[in-house]
Amino acid sequence: MQTLSLSLTSPLLLMKIHIEAMQPAHWPAVSEIYREGIETGQATFETAVPTWEVWDSNHRQDCRLIALIDHKIAGWAALSPISRRQVYNGVAEISIYIASAARGQGIGKQLMLTLVTLSEEGGIWTLQSTIFPENEASVALHQAFGFRIVGSRERIAQMNGIWRDTVLLERRSKTIGN
Repeated sequence: MQTLSLSLTSPLLLMKIHIEAMQPAHWPAVSEIYREGIETGQATFETAVPTWEVWDSNHRQDCRLIALIDHKIAGWAALSPISRRQVYNGVAEISIYIASAARGQGIGKQLMLTLVTLSEEGGIWTLQSTIFPENEASVALHQAFGFRIVGSRERIAQMNGIWRDTVLLERRSKTIGN
């Protein structure tokens, strides 16, 4: 995958976001951002960062991205298959995480734009995401890229002994699977 870049103007500085394919060597920084997301209690039901080997085996090889600002990983996004069944090869679940110090700077938008493009190049016709409704920024990001809320799941699972709700969002490609 070629390196993509986007310049965003912040009130305080001019920064360039570079999007690149995630490599195994990026895992220490990626896992730290994942850990930050876990610690918010609003990003995932996971309670611990998996090993690279576990994470790697659960995600598609062709849709893994990192966002770099000044050569430092500021966010990541990846797709995982929703099923091992052949009929669902064109459906994937999206994960997108931004470092706490880098949130609100447009990194999620650039990762999402790139990931949507790559997913369609990879034959994905439906992207889905399960989000805690309290994570309003993530819901808004997904909706800005054409995801729609298809339902909510009340008390779907417990987190630290507390039942949590989720919303299910999906984005159907306009170019693949029509």
